[in-house]
Amino acid sequence: MRPRSRTRSRTRTLLHGLLLGLLLGAGLLPATAATAADNGTWGVFPTPAAGAAMTDRAYFFHQGAAGSTLGDSVTILNSSDRELTFQVFATDAVNTPAGGAFALLPVETGPKDVGAWIALAPEAASTVTVPAKGRKDIPFTVRVPADATPGDHVGGIVALGTAVEGVQKEGKVQVGVKRSVGARLYFRVPGPITAGLSVEDVRVSRSAPLLPWVDNARATVSYALVNRGNVVVEPRVAVSAEGLFGREVLNRPARELKLSLLPGQRIELTEPWPDAPQSDWVTVKVTAGAAAHPDLVSESVTEFIAVPWPAVGLLLVLAGAGATMWALRRRHHAKGEHPEPVPDLAGTR
Repeated sequence: MRPRSRTRSRTRTLLHGLLLGLLLGAGLLPATAATAADNGTWGVFPTPAAGAAMTDRAYFFHQGAAGSTLGDSVTILNSSDRELTFQVFATDAVNTPAGGAFALLPVETGPKDVGAWIALAPEAASTVTVPAKGRKDIPFTVRVPADATPGDHVGGIVALGTAVEGVQKEGKVQVGVKRSVGARLYFRVPGPITAGLSVEDVRVSRSAPLLPWVDNARATVSYALVNRGNVVVEPRVAVSAEGLFGREVLNRPARELKLSLLPGQRIELTEPWPDAPQSDWVTVKVTAGAAAHPDLVSESVTEFIAVPWPAVGLLLVLAGAGATMWALRRRHHAKGEHPEPVPDLAGTR
């Protein structure tokens, strides 16, 4: 294998490994669940106080003014029967664009927010080895920049296993799979707090049966949620629709989405509609809010015309055939009632 190919393979190994680790570890767990970050082999936790349970704190929650510095400690717990080695790093959090799951940026992506404020102890500068059934406490400091903006800043501290636990083949490239686990870190800088939530780009896609009304028409309502404030919000969304003359054709009351929408993040969501109208003029409305912010309400609407096109096409074909038959019959009758005169050639010389 050429050196360039080896470099590409190593890069893809780290990237794919971390992404898979976020899926298998705590990266996609909802913040409201307060579930410890553990994949069954190792876990990453805020270091508990002496005598407290390891899961006493599921996440890091801190507050500090711009320009301040504070310290804490993260613990890596090895539950396996063998020694494990990790690359430990701090990073920023994001919502995945599709679905809005919580995720931590991979090691290849340098943090620009709270992840960049965190400095781990020198022993975590390269790799950290944790003995079987053992733990490793790693102190860290958070240095809040003097120009830090007020509001919530969210990130995490990740333990990426250095062992390749599997191989996936993507085309001609062999991709090694590594796992990671990250403990979330929520940091609030005091100051003016603004909760902002916007519903945008509501649209509807439909599929109807070939023969209308012999089966349900299906539709999907797609929309975007954007956090335009500076604090984390946990959205509640209601979806409704009205047909002609205000007739209600869909009413789904507000429900918790079980996700935390981070400041500045935009996510795309979908709502299945298995029994959508097959013939109607429909107005669809998506309304979003948050239980913790009663005055925070945003809504957006879209319209679509539900037409059973296969039936319309069939009717047009039948109408065209009927019109043709009528025209032929009319022409035939016209010939029978007014025969063309035959010239009389008698006596013609």
